Amino acid sequence: MPDARSPTRPTPPPWQRFSQSVVLSAALLLSACSPQPAAARAAPESLSPLVKKVLPSVVNIAITETVSGGDVLGEIPPELRDTPLGREFRRRFGNKREQVAGAGSGFIIDSTGIIVTNNHVVDHADKIVVSLTDGRQLAAKVIGRDELTDVAVIKVQSNEPLPSVTWGDSRKAEVGDWILAAGNPFGLGGSVSVGIISAEGRDLGSGPFDNFLQLDAPINPGNSGGPVFNMDGQVIGVSSVIVSPTGASVGIGFAIPSEAVSRTVAQLLSKGSIERGWLGVAVDDRDAGVTIASEDRAGPAAKAGVRAGDVVVAINGDKIESSRGLIRAVAVVPPGNSVTVTVRRQGRIIDIPVNVGRRPSDQAAG
Repeated sequence: MPDARSPTRPTPPPWQRFSQSVVLSAALLLSACSPQPAAARAAPESLSPLVKKVLPSVVNIAITETVSGGDVLGEIPPELRDTPLGREFRRRFGNKREQVAGAGSGFIIDSTGIIVTNNHVVDHADKIVVSLTDGRQLAAKVIGRDELTDVAVIKVQSNEPLPSVTWGDSRKAEVGDWILAAGNPFGLGGSVSVGIISAEGRDLGSGPFDNFLQLDAPINPGNSGGPVFNMDGQVIGVSSVIVSPTGASVGIGFAIPSEAVSRTVAQLLSKGSIERGWLGVAVDDRDAGVTIASEDRAGPAAKAGVRAGDVVVAINGDKIESSRGLIRAVAVVPPGNSVTVTVRRQGRIIDIPVNVGRRPSDQAAG
């Protein structure tokens, strides 16, 4: 399953230039879900008015990254490394440092130049240049990044206000809703595609906060970090991953819901980093429900009286149906705040107040 954790590189790496072949390896995706009414809505006769409204806020992001010859060698497929081609490449390029180009997408959420994209688009960048739809190119700097949700915020300086878009509520989106995806597929800026939301709540195993929207809009390498709009022109998702045997679109793509992205962006803008809540427990999805398998004796939950074997029913009154749901519900609580953990213990329902701790960066449990 290819994913969009690496930005598309419109300029092929050295070994590819040397062998006259181009390998597009990672696929990036753009998605959106919309706060639409429960009643079914037909797509408009033309999407041109919507495109004209939102496209000026969509940007292309070009990055350059300096890598050593040894790092570049790592990109040669294993089957080529011991061939005459691989040996000749090492002879000619092995001791050089290379400027590797990458490309992705993003969108402006504030007229002062605040732009949202994927973390993997900019996380190793030495230089970031943003191209606007009017042809201007502006240098950008990273404001904050979050690897766990694959969200990054960058900023450009402009002498005049920039066109921006607003967030929609992905929680109100439904399977079958129309979406418009925009971005920079294969380095072709200012591109849009249309489709529907195919499914919700997808877990691809890429991290503890997986909760993707599945889309059928054509998404390709370079779309990563771009917005997905509802028919009201609001952003309800951000491209992240596609599933494809070739690396190009086969009609299955995944987007990070706006409900998660907007919350992460707000924290990055205010603090520059993310602090997540933590209970200090390991949980299992069993027939009985989300069960506490073990706990950190010095953790917040153990101190409050939560026990191994308890089945978590709700957090602050919101029903918990999976371990992923528990992790997400606790993670959004600022450390130091209190939550009510409702558990079922020996047939009894018990409400336990827990003072939430700070989630360790490598902690995968609740």
